[in-house]
Amino acid sequence: MRLKNIDEIELIKQLTFNLETDESFLKHIGDDAAVIKFPEKHLLLFTSDMLIEGVHFDLKTASWGAVGHKALARNVSDIAAMGGVPKYATVSLGLPKNYNLKNIKTLYSGIKKTARKFRVLIAGGDVSSSKKLIINIALIGLAKKAEITYRDTAKKGELIFVTGKLGGSIKGKHLSFTPRLKEARYLVEKFKPTSMIDLSDGLARDLGHIIGQSNVGARLYKENIPIAKESSSIKNALYDGEDFELLFTIEKKKADKLIKSWPKSFKLKVSEIGVIVDKKEGFYYQDRCGKKNKIKPKSKYRHFK
Repeated sequence: MRLKNIDEIELIKQLTFNLETDESFLKHIGDDAAVIKFPEKHLLLFTSDMLIEGVHFDLKTASWGAVGHKALARNVSDIAAMGGVPKYATVSLGLPKNYNLKNIKTLYSGIKKTARKFRVLIAGGDVSSSKKLIINIALIGLAKKAEITYRDTAKKGELIFVTGKLGGSIKGKHLSFTPRLKEARYLVEKFKPTSMIDLSDGLARDLGHIIGQSNVGARLYKENIPIAKESSSIKNALYDGEDFELLFTIEKKKADKLIKSWPKSFKLKVSEIGVIVDKKEGFYYQDRCGKKNKIKPKSKYRHFK
């Protein structure tokens, strides 16, 4: 069945059938807005991401379910990077009328599967006709005041760490990545990172956000940067983007304990890749011979270039 042959209300019913709720909902889907009880002693985190066909994914190579996963997982990664827990999402879809209902239901199933995995409750959303497939997800998370982590709080002398391996995400990882929520929870509960960000735009640009907003510089060590097997060079690790690993800084005195206590159950490494330096020193990586290579905080892709 094509979407042009189905009523909007019926489409919403089919997509949102059997959504999970919990006791925090006073009103779920069906009213003008969801009504949710807000827990005391928490801060509210709010993030939103949009995926557009032809910009963020290609349906010739990406499965419908994988696109749905990516749409929500990007948001979960943002909440994790701020030391929070994802809770409630709204899902809005722009849909070409000639698209098949079965494929759209598969897309939404990908969203729901990821929501169940990370205990996210879908609280509502919207559908509209459009020329291309558009998915916009807004996600609310909660963070304890003692655990929230920002980008602009790195200080000179602190060490720079990253989870996993970097580069080559276009070969598949950008559609199948796992948001590092468990790892982020471990970090904020045990080590309190001084700053943290998820790597959506690439190591160079995202570390550039941290040092730019913190008014410091950074020295990376080339041999310490974990390069994925899909990468062909250090440039891929620096600039490819969409790795969705965690990049964070911690006090030097905590580094050894972090490396020794890192849980094997996470099935990925944590790597010390550099140090925060004075702003005057700049932003660069250094090889074994001591040669300095300036890093430009940019990414391969720019929306409006």
